[in-house]
Amino acid sequence: MRACRWMLMTHDRVGEDQFPLTQEFIAQMLGVRRAGVSVVASTIQRAGFISYKRGKMTILDRDGLESSACECYRMIAAEFDRLIGGK
Repeated sequence: MRACRWMLMTHDRVGEDQFPLTQEFIAQMLGVRRAGVSVVASTIQRAGFISYKRGKMTILDRDGLESSACECYRMIAAEFDRLIGGK
């Protein structure tokens, strides 16, 4: 799921489990309607991977979120670490 990948990449850059993130911003970044983001965020939240309320995203289960992300997340993260420098 592209939304999971994008949340993981944001989590990687921010370095904190909680960060501000609005549905409108996610929609713009993914090129989708805000209503679609609402449905996806609710689904991911019900799975227990995130907590999302009033523009604040909290990653609760990173492994679960990674398991729902597209397979390209690990490749993108590895390439970013190679080019920019890892943690």
